[in-house]
Amino acid sequence: MKRRRGAAAERGCLRAWTAENRGLAQRWREPGGAVPGAAAGRQQQRGGFGELLLSMRGLPATIPTLPLELTVLYNSLIFTMGASDSAMEGQEGIRQGLLRVLEACGACGQDLSTEELWQKVLQEVTVAELQAPLHQLGALQAAWWLSVGRLGSITSLLRLLSNTEDLGKAHWSKVENELLSLLKAWRVPAEGDSLCLVQSTRDLKEILCTSAAFLQGLCGGGLQEFEAGNFPTAHSLLQEAAGGFCSKKVLAQIKTCLGCCAQRMGKPQTALQHLKQALQVDFHCLPALSHVAAVYHELGETDAELQALALLYEALEENPPATASSSPYFLIRTELLVHTPVLASLLRHRHPSEVKYLLAQRCLQNGRVADAVEHYLDFLALLQEGLQQQVPLDGSSAIPRIPEVFLEAASALEQAERYQDAITVCEEVISRTTGLIPRVLLLEERLEQPECPSPQAGLAGGLLAQKKESLSCLAWRAAGYLHQGWVWGKLGEVKEAVTQFSRCLGELLRVQLYGPGVEPTENLLPEVEVLQKIRLLALIGRGMQFLELGRHKKALLDFQHGLQVSPGDSAAASYLVQALWNLDRKQEAAAQWQKLSQRPPKKDGQQEGQGRPVPLYLVSCLKQAMFPHSDDLARSIQNYLGSTTQDHPS
Repeated sequence: MKRRRGAAAERGCLRAWTAENRGLAQRWREPGGAVPGAAAGRQQQRGGFGELLLSMRGLPATIPTLPLELTVLYNSLIFTMGASDSAMEGQEGIRQGLLRVLEACGACGQDLSTEELWQKVLQEVTVAELQAPLHQLGALQAAWWLSVGRLGSITSLLRLLSNTEDLGKAHWSKVENELLSLLKAWRVPAEGDSLCLVQSTRDLKEILCTSAAFLQGLCGGGLQEFEAGNFPTAHSLLQEAAGGFCSKKVLAQIKTCLGCCAQRMGKPQTALQHLKQALQVDFHCLPALSHVAAVYHELGETDAELQALALLYEALEENPPATASSSPYFLIRTELLVHTPVLASLLRHRHPSEVKYLLAQRCLQNGRVADAVEHYLDFLALLQEGLQQQVPLDGSSAIPRIPEVFLEAASALEQAERYQDAITVCEEVISRTTGLIPRVLLLEERLEQPECPSPQAGLAGGLLAQKKESLSCLAWRAAGYLHQGWVWGKLGEVKEAVTQFSRCLGELLRVQLYGPGVEPTENLLPEVEVLQKIRLLALIGRGMQFLELGRHKKALLDFQHGLQVSPGDSAAASYLVQALWNLDRKQEAAAQWQKLSQRPPKKDGQQEGQGRPVPLYLVSCLKQAMFPHSDDLARSIQNYLGSTTQDHPS
């Protein structure tokens, strides 16, 4: 009689628990019950399942009650793991569920690892009623392992769930690896009508397939697949993910990654197709718009690039709220499972100020001076609003060091003939760098980074970083004086221009550019090369002003010194010819002119004999230092050479 009463009581509890589980799950799935972002509602539902689970675990584990208990555990963990800060709690919940299964079967496994525990449960527990609940927990375990990148553990688990050792490579397509094959071949047992789930195992399986393809499209056995050039494989896996079960937000992200992959495969038009599809799926996928601008930049389509950047800036300024998932009932979604450094890089959201700088930079590079000035002034205004706190200025963003931005702005203002504004901006750079540079900066040998890590090497590396920073500050300060020299020259204030060029050269005397036995052309640091270019431009600029003043000997000295700084520089050599001719040293001028005429022309924006381009803030100075083509001088020299040949026939 007592046994009958106990069995009846157990059946009564089971019916009550089943009804409570169904009620909690149905309330979540009712219209309005799964509003995205309703954290309080999720917390309440999670608490309801948690209380129900605690009441069930107050009794010993039995086979008849375990299917419901594991279903309640599954529903509870769906809410737990759906919160990004509770994933570890979810992992522990799965483990406790497996231990309850072993307890009901008269076994134990407290000392086993999670992988060993799964192996023991799936190989020893053959009760038919427990298969569907165990597959539910297996799906959650796969989701957890996928979120932490343990793809090998998922593969082993799926082999156990599918009761197979190896599907065989004959079953794999070209784009599939074993994990994707196992996921697709995994047959999830049918769920009982009485056991209501907040997210079905079949739905979770589809999300796992999408996430695995997405993740492996980016990682594919390591970051090498995407980063080291195996883009066809990554592209195929990403296409596999795009055909899977995911929200519009994730589909747009996958399309964005496909676009980036196609771009790196050298297929810009295909990349644009993918990126435009991403925007069609979700216009708020702004990283896709950023990549569109990058592709147009690669194609040299400036108008389209600037239009994309302008749209991106406008969209970022509006700061739209995140769009709702198209699958509101899915607490575990692809975006919660896939988060890798590569993905974070590809889908990085630019700050509006960063886009504003890119607009300014691209306009300046393409000679759209008026637009460049407008964008630079907007950007400088944003600096007053605390840009340093909003955008990482550590090299991860497109924004260079702030003094360089000021100098670029000064260059734009100068080209727009806003001379006083350009002088003011340069003065800001000069004043801000006053106390940042030592009076003497000694570089006794080439600066090299120590190769072997050691305390001494660490100290040397620190000193190297300090010296490089000092060299950068010196370059910015000297460039400020350089720009002022060119501006005063354009204003016709020749003596003031000479003064500013001289100040620039005086600043450069702080540093000894070459140590004993080191030739000027040997493997210079980029910072030193910039200083050399500034020195050359200042010497040419001052020499040009001396020519204006008729002080040809001083001009000649500056041009000669310029050739010492940069042997063979065509601008310095051309002005040297001019100075020699003005000094009536015609034979020397003609000889230099003949040497110069035999040289191949160099590309704009590059140093003589080197491939490294000059900084953007120096490009306008470089153009101004170019020797203007002079038919009169060339004709005079040719006439002189002709007369000399007649006077001294061979």
